[in-house]
Amino acid sequence: MAKLSVNINKIATLRNSRGGNTPDLLKVARDVQAFGGQGITIHPRPDQRHIRYQDAYSLVNVVTTEYNIEGNPIPDFVDLVLKIKPTQVTLVPDTVDAITSNAGWDTRKHKGFLSEIISEFLRNGIRTSIFVDPELKMVEGAKETGTDRIELYTESFAKEYEAGNKKGIDTYAEAAKLASNLGLGVNAGHDLSLQNIAFFAQNVPNLLEVSIGHALICESLYLGLENVIQLYLRKLDNEGNRQ
Repeated sequence: MAKLSVNINKIATLRNSRGGNTPDLLKVARDVQAFGGQGITIHPRPDQRHIRYQDAYSLVNVVTTEYNIEGNPIPDFVDLVLKIKPTQVTLVPDTVDAITSNAGWDTRKHKGFLSEIISEFLRNGIRTSIFVDPELKMVEGAKETGTDRIELYTESFAKEYEAGNKKGIDTYAEAAKLASNLGLGVNAGHDLSLQNIAFFAQNVPNLLEVSIGHALICESLYLGLENVIQLYLRKLDNEGNRQ
């Protein structure tokens, strides 16, 4: 069964929109885990428009499952991760002004840069993952950087699935198979939802972890946070029971 890591960025966005501490990010993180979430993901950005760097430090004493910090490895981000030493760091090539992540790494072009940063994280006992598009050459390039895992960028799958094209999963299945053959772990994230998560998990082999935030929080507005987390876990577990 793939683990469910809940991205709580949107909780910070809501809090920051009014100032103060409502909703309480740390309480939500505790609740997510109490409700069955198997990890907490945050993605601090340089402008700190949702998760603040101080949030990242405060969560250290709250996260009792797996702590995943995503972001572009600019110097401030690297320093943050090295001080906190989370369970996992996921490297994402988002630009400073990006609304959300919108592409995976060109692991060939940035091999030297990624290899240097990854080696530093690994020396500090931090599991590493690289955000990549489902392209075989990018998976092969990821292997050459020394990373532990890849995270498949799933926006294109989600769009194709919503349009009724289930063949959009094929490139993800092939990328996951190659990654496993190369000894890389496979994570996935971006636009995964209650509507598409079961199909994705059923068809992508050796999936270790999914990171879901925006859809999960939106679904929780209607269905409740505890209920939604349990729905995700059941959909992921159903996939495991068939193998």
